[in-house]
Amino acid sequence: MVVSSEAGEPLVTLPMPEGEGWCLEWNHSVEGFAVLDCYRHRDGRMVLERSHLPDFAAGLDHIPGRGRQVSDGEGGYWIEDLDEPIPGNAYRLRVGSLAVDHRLVVDGERISLSRLAADRAVTLRLVTP
Repeated sequence: MVVSSEAGEPLVTLPMPEGEGWCLEWNHSVEGFAVLDCYRHRDGRMVLERSHLPDFAAGLDHIPGRGRQVSDGEGGYWIEDLDEPIPGNAYRLRVGSLAVDHRLVVDGERISLSRLAADRAVTLRLVTP
């Protein structure tokens, strides 16, 4: 997986073999708690599998018919079974400030995209052979 700048410069490169996954985590701009969108390399595709939303704050509603909402046991919820392939195995992200701190989470390690590209657009791309 590669995260690149608007100019195409690689900012982060991570091995992401078939079956492996990662999450994009950020702090909600109003409430400040962490939100997660989790992806997996499945059959050569970047697939959004699930999201974690710790509250029903602004912009965090579950959309009926899109995945299945389950309690996280701590007052928030997971949206499971999203299983949405990402067109072209890539998407653009306007990286937030350090207060938002967009970060990749891979095997429990966090890589801050905001430290690398705050207030700039990047592309997250699953590169397959």
